[in-house]
Amino acid sequence: MFIRSLIFNIGFWAWIGVLGLCGLPFALMHHKYAHTIARLWAHSSLWWLEVTCNITHEVQGLGNIQEGAAIIAPKHQSAWETIVLWTMLDHPSYVLKRELLFFPVFGWYLLLLRNIYINRKSGAGAIKRMLREAETRKAEGCKIIIFPEGTRTMPGATPVYHPGIAALYQHLNLPVVPVALNSGTFWKRNAFIKKPGVIRIRFLEPIMPGMKNREFLIKLQNTIEDACQKL
Repeated sequence: MFIRSLIFNIGFWAWIGVLGLCGLPFALMHHKYAHTIARLWAHSSLWWLEVTCNITHEVQGLGNIQEGAAIIAPKHQSAWETIVLWTMLDHPSYVLKRELLFFPVFGWYLLLLRNIYINRKSGAGAIKRMLREAETRKAEGCKIIIFPEGTRTMPGATPVYHPGIAALYQHLNLPVVPVALNSGTFWKRNAFIKKPGVIRIRFLEPIMPGMKNREFLIKLQNTIEDACQKL
């Protein structure tokens, strides 16, 4: 597994550099070309993960994603879900921390893809900026992806769901699609070793607008965590 994981990592980062630099002139022309390159990168990265580490995946519940704008709220256990969602959703826009923009090549694309980045040091100002950007993405019909816990967590760890997702839910008046998965079983947070197996990701029934913040957060957390336990 160590050798397989090493081969995966070398190919994974090398491919980011090669594809990213070769595609950059096109990505700079228009963000739709950046999206095309991102989808190609995601599909090829998942193929490489299967070839080197024997990790495949199954998808359930895609029918729970409506046409047009929506909020997607996945459990966050691994880097895997940040890759795979590019293969399933049209023009997704991630809510992500600003520090990721500083990575060479990778960070450039995060910016060109018109993701919503936040500066955690800005406090309440970060939430206000996120809501402004999200309003624009809603008008464009994007799927806005926000990880409710804000960072990757180990499977079975005590969850902490942050208020940012509730702010988006109230401000945008959009359905929220909870997403359960078990990716951390095979590709753990900050782990070099990838274990072979089948990752399962399940899109759950949407939570419709109209709930109060606390009620919404409790329902979201219970829905995701219960489904993750079953997976």
